[in-house]
Amino acid sequence: MATSLSVPTYHDLPVTAPGLGNFTIHYISAGAPTDPTLLLLHGFPSSSTQYRNVIPLLSDSYHVLAPDLPGYGLTTSPAEMKYTFANLTAAIAAWLLALEISSYAVYVFDYGAPVAWRLALEKPASIKAIISQNGNAYDAGFGHPFWTPIEALWNETKPNSVADREWLRENYLTIPATKGQYYTGFPASDHELVDPVQPTTDFWMNLHGRENQERQLDLFYDYRTNLPLYSKIQKWFRESQVPMLAVWGKADPIFVWEGAEAFRKDLPEAEVHALEAGHFVLETKGWEVAQLIKGFLGRNRW
Repeated sequence: MATSLSVPTYHDLPVTAPGLGNFTIHYISAGAPTDPTLLLLHGFPSSSTQYRNVIPLLSDSYHVLAPDLPGYGLTTSPAEMKYTFANLTAAIAAWLLALEISSYAVYVFDYGAPVAWRLALEKPASIKAIISQNGNAYDAGFGHPFWTPIEALWNETKPNSVADREWLRENYLTIPATKGQYYTGFPASDHELVDPVQPTTDFWMNLHGRENQERQLDLFYDYRTNLPLYSKIQKWFRESQVPMLAVWGKADPIFVWEGAEAFRKDLPEAEVHALEAGHFVLETKGWEVAQLIKGFLGRNRW
């Protein structure tokens, strides 16, 4: 039966990343392939399903693609793969190459941001515009105390210690912690807008079990490798003046409001919006964000 192109469809694409091996990238596609491409990169601890509500609001104007990063959702990875942001990026780069996507706007959130920054540094001409929703590129954007126990993993005298990993396993890789990311910072009046199935699914798909947890702890440790890239990505911002829309949950305790304001230092024309929300903004502000995206991309001829 024929379906409208704006209706989301679900796909699994085998790809090979040089030096890493074979992946099967699960992704959502919606919209006409002849429309401009909008790439949606999810964050921890979710998957492409975090975009389930906003994709139908965008796919009438854009070719929307939302992959599951390796280690999340239904994407499968080589058994021996090390979970680093460089390797996550290599897998997504191979997937984009297989789809023949060479020009796109990108929506970055949480872990999706360092993947996008690496893609930008590798092929800067490919990225035509950025929507950053609590997707950090500045030291000022780290929220404390959330990051303090993760930063403890980066201690040079005792890096990636068993004790620090176990603390994070017991406190961050749990159902209560996952639910907290969906409710903390949101007005109480908006809590009923959050689908409780979503954080529950995130936990059972991505955080439950020793193997999943080891992947997540490895990525917590590897997050330290993103910080040295900030000066490089900021230099690219200044030189390219890539169009930037920052839509930020102002009460997010993980990536704080100062990270949104910082974009204006390097991108004076950046459009920056504070929303009454926490980390997973789209749970309660999806329609508002979709309207901001359409206006922004339209003004920038994308």
